[in-house]
Amino acid sequence: MPSVPALLLCSALLLAPAHAASAALPHRSVTAARSAPLPLELLHDATAVADDARPGSADLDGAGNALSAGDLAAAGWTPGATVTVQGARLTWRRGAPGTPDHVRAAGQEVRVTGRGDALAFLAASTGGTAAGGTGAVTYADGGRSAYALTAPDWRLGSPVTRALALPHVQTPGGRIDGQARLYVVTVPVEPGREIAAVTLPDAPDLHVFALSVRDTSAGWTGSWAASTSGQPAVGPWTDRTLRLVVHVSAGGPRVRLRFDNTFASAPVRLGGASVAVRSAGAAAAGTPVPLSFDGGPGTDIAAGAQALSDPLDFPVAAGADLLVSFHLPGTVAAVPLHGLAVQQSYLSGPGDHTADTEGTAYGTTLTTWPLLTGVDVEGGPGSVALLGDSITDGNKSTVGANRRWPDVLAARLRRQSEVPSYGVLNHGISGNRVLTDRYPGDGVSTVTNGVSALNRLDRDVFGQTSVRTVVVFEGINDLTTGATAEAVTAGLREITERARARGVRVLGATLPPCGGLAACTPAVEAARTAVNVWIRDAGLFDAVVDVDRALRDPAAPGRLLPAYDSGDHLHPGDAGYAALADAVDLSLL
Repeated sequence: MPSVPALLLCSALLLAPAHAASAALPHRSVTAARSAPLPLELLHDATAVADDARPGSADLDGAGNALSAGDLAAAGWTPGATVTVQGARLTWRRGAPGTPDHVRAAGQEVRVTGRGDALAFLAASTGGTAAGGTGAVTYADGGRSAYALTAPDWRLGSPVTRALALPHVQTPGGRIDGQARLYVVTVPVEPGREIAAVTLPDAPDLHVFALSVRDTSAGWTGSWAASTSGQPAVGPWTDRTLRLVVHVSAGGPRVRLRFDNTFASAPVRLGGASVAVRSAGAAAAGTPVPLSFDGGPGTDIAAGAQALSDPLDFPVAAGADLLVSFHLPGTVAAVPLHGLAVQQSYLSGPGDHTADTEGTAYGTTLTTWPLLTGVDVEGGPGSVALLGDSITDGNKSTVGANRRWPDVLAARLRRQSEVPSYGVLNHGISGNRVLTDRYPGDGVSTVTNGVSALNRLDRDVFGQTSVRTVVVFEGINDLTTGATAEAVTAGLREITERARARGVRVLGATLPPCGGLAACTPAVEAARTAVNVWIRDAGLFDAVVDVDRALRDPAAPGRLLPAYDSGDHLHPGDAGYAALADAVDLSLL
């Protein structure tokens, strides 16, 4: 198992909160700068993309190696295209292959404007290791704050955190097999404060291809979400329509949907999409309403990118079941998905059936959620993200009954008026761990247990809509597979500190009893007890959700209460999930 320091190297460097960092920098007025900052594209001083017919036309790493223009086009990253990754819109270089297309970070002052919660850098390093340094943000009011940025190496960096992976490297002698990777790294800024410019670090091995301010999605609440957990083979599906069943938490007068092509190496085409209230099975309660994407009926989602539908006037009731249908006109042989839906969804025969009210065309059932990762509603008080493993994912709860503990928590919020009825975003992944990646991050795999909580934190918490609080409920899978209590608590500490730097409240959940499970040895029980003592007593979290005390048998504290045990001695049944949700003090959210 990799050490925690090794894992930290693959993550963006921890930042102090922007308001604290600003004190370390001298005040400088924007108008007092020696020259006005320029857009990044006017600062391009290096060439990374080679024309495949002219292998020596670019040199990314100083040894004549470069990215393949053909590979980029095949991935959907065409000149001038805007790709959205982790909620940030980034414009890919506009020029022809073999012309300057990015900057080597050397302290350049870049004109970047907007308000949001983070800066997003499309970047990579060269030199064989991660590279980065400290830069500065200049606000429109003249204030400044520091940020720290690091990006993994374009050949040797982790595949699990990359935004885009290409199958070849262009060399002076021609194209060769070998992974080339680009990364999107986000760093926090003061939310809502107008940004005027960004000074890059002085780090010549750090290459910056695009930079933007990530919008905070003000006025929207996340109502449903699912984490991409892997990319298995499917079908293949050709000219098929998927109709996915999702159970929303918060309601609102308008809706928008998010689709993620995470981990993919090729774009996927959505020929059309619709949303409807569910009647029963695959049947809609009324005529499905078509969605649009940038004004059109469909969209191409580039490899590693996401697509957000245009806002739609479609009232969504809190706690409703929706049918989200989308047509795949091409052939899809592998697809990013959420592996454990605990819900039946549907696949049609040939044709576009997004407008069908009846479900007769949908003859095949699915137990996963392919491509769809989010449902947002207009208005509302914001959302709570639940970062967890199979217990948060709802394993062993009744299929189709929405009795996962996040669903029960959302229902509790809807039934009361003491606190706002926040959206609840379920980012549990069955088999997930804090420290270790299960899905390898590149290529087609039968493994759908996701990348580690540390490596998916940016995508599954910080990049989600309107998250105000995260409940961190992971670690038991690490312990049962050999991790030490010290390694797990170090990972939980990093998650908490990174969330705090983003202004997100953090609730820590104690680990549940697992006595009776073969993997829950006396050594594991001792480590679990140590982790729980740390969670309760370290004072690191804003509050603690004591899952252990809520679910354990008082007569045998190392085991689940029999009434709560699904039968495998680790996962609760429906009654146990209800007890877990009841253990959350709503006022802490």
